[in-house]
Amino acid sequence: MAQKAARRPNVLFIVADDLNLALGCYGHPVVKTPNIDGLARRGVRFDRAYCQVPLCCPSRASFLTGLRPDSTGIWDNDMDIRVKHPDIVTLPQHFKNSGWFSAREGKMFHMNVPMGVGTPQFQDEASWNHNGSPQGMEDMSPGTLHQLTPKSNRGVAIDWMSVDEAKGQADEDAASRTIALLEERRNEPFFMGLGFVRPHVPLVAPARFFDMYPLSVCEPIKNPPGDEDDLSPMFRKIRPDLWNHMDMDEAKQREALRGYYATTSFMDEQLGRVLGALDSMQLRDNTVIVFASDHGWHLGEHTRWQKRSLLEESARVPLIVCDPRRRIRDRSTKALVEMVDLYPTLSELAGLPTPDHCEGQSFVPLLNSPNRRWKRAAFTHFQTAETRGNGVRMPNYHYMEWRSPDGRVEEELYDSRKDPREFRNVVALAAYSRQREQARVLLAEGWKGAKA
Repeated sequence: MAQKAARRPNVLFIVADDLNLALGCYGHPVVKTPNIDGLARRGVRFDRAYCQVPLCCPSRASFLTGLRPDSTGIWDNDMDIRVKHPDIVTLPQHFKNSGWFSAREGKMFHMNVPMGVGTPQFQDEASWNHNGSPQGMEDMSPGTLHQLTPKSNRGVAIDWMSVDEAKGQADEDAASRTIALLEERRNEPFFMGLGFVRPHVPLVAPARFFDMYPLSVCEPIKNPPGDEDDLSPMFRKIRPDLWNHMDMDEAKQREALRGYYATTSFMDEQLGRVLGALDSMQLRDNTVIVFASDHGWHLGEHTRWQKRSLLEESARVPLIVCDPRRRIRDRSTKALVEMVDLYPTLSELAGLPTPDHCEGQSFVPLLNSPNRRWKRAAFTHFQTAETRGNGVRMPNYHYMEWRSPDGRVEEELYDSRKDPREFRNVVALAAYSRQREQARVLLAEGWKGAKA
């Protein structure tokens, strides 16, 4: 029995917070992320991975339960999954029930940042053998807090702070605690959930990371004139304070970009410490590593900042999967995958059955053959009291439908080949009528009809 247990793979599941594709391995010309880039060289980089909801709590509730948002019923922050699903077996709980040591350090389920840092709120005791809550001073650290959007509430405001050292920040503590736990549990199979809070605002990092990015290299996004004119008015009403660059002029936008880049590199360094510990403990060869974000983040595209958007920058996430047991030629794939697919994928990689409740599809075949044909569409949704948005991403097109409670419908369609930054809504053009109808049918059929 001990020999059989020794062959079971470990899982290190790393989730960053509010991280978009501003990473070296995804081709960003400025941001320095050597450790994430190293993971991409050793695993498969998914170029078209999408969250199910572009907001922290509902996204994490989805991929950690294997349920889509219509099934979780969670659409906003500050909701414990057990309120609606008292008996659900979560992804880490599935491993825990199967004999793995299941541990959390940092933000895995939703945590209000920075207010909830260091607390176990919403982190679901039932999922873990070890439920750790790293401590962090965050924007209460000694130093000057630079407020770029002073009208916004804490946790939404784009503030930045340069501190003297990494110690005292939640991500540094999360990495240190994880390393200690790996040392302690190195001789038994583990499922380790490591949740970083950067680059979520407030943008706090040691000064040396800010020094990496002179303001001159932090170029604000250039949007074409009239870019917002053909966006859905319903969409435009969702958090109107996040449009128009949150009232930041170009100088403040540069500061915001520098803070985002600096905190991304700071998080990357903490990741590197954990990966280095895996290597020194000789655990890498039997550890499946997943690196992802809960959703993307706008950095001024379409004059919008932050999340709560079905557009590409908010809905698409970085996703890298490393399975050292596989020899892979192609290190990237453009196949459509969804965060809800992680539960069945990790179950299959560990040799576990996938629970019947899961609504994703294992993409293990893509790890064997990244360029194979795959699912027809990926789905992202967003819902408020005033509107419901449904996004359907197909290999070459992106369709969005916005619905009001009284039945009004507004549509958007983008040609992802010709217009990857989604500047031109072509839904009303006769030349795209076939694609519009195909998208409507896909949306009606739902995720079951889009499976590979």
